[in-house]
Amino acid sequence: MESEKESWFDWLKTIFFAAVLVIGVRYFLVTPIAVQGASMMPTLEDGEMLVVDKITPKITDFDRFDVIVFKATEEENYVKRIIGLPGDTVQYIDDVLYINGEKYDEPYLDDYKAALMDTGTLTEDFALEEYLQQTVVPEGHLFVLGDNRRKSVDSRLPEVGFIPVNTVIGEARFVYWPLSEVGLIKK
Repeated sequence: MESEKESWFDWLKTIFFAAVLVIGVRYFLVTPIAVQGASMMPTLEDGEMLVVDKITPKITDFDRFDVIVFKATEEENYVKRIIGLPGDTVQYIDDVLYINGEKYDEPYLDDYKAALMDTGTLTEDFALEEYLQQTVVPEGHLFVLGDNRRKSVDSRLPEVGFIPVNTVIGEARFVYWPLSEVGLIKK
């Protein structure tokens, strides 16, 4: 009888520790996020499921072109690409990105730009001060854009603006659903 109680207790301990491990990983290390809308096309499609790394951004700095998830409102998270880091100037001229006066390639947009050649540019000409009345990205903030520049609600709009770093949930690293799209997210 005693060994049966010990067996049940061992089984319950195992289940408890497994549950604590799963909850810990889910809430502190990674989290699943669903892409909503077309703002990150063609890189990410509406309905795709992502693994978001919550720990790396807490121990290292963000990199330009990381795809991040941040708290946009109490109810809504946005998935966007980091374009400007603190202290950067950001400008687009003829669909070309310039950061601090230096030209940057965006290879993740090449196919999309080619498909739009007959209908104009993907990203309209602009500089930060035109949209946000500041010439540089402030300390502790990021300037983010969706890859589908024509259909994205992003930092260009004053209601979104510069993203406080402390609202970032994590970096989107991997698509795990649908199975046909499984893989790392392009930078």
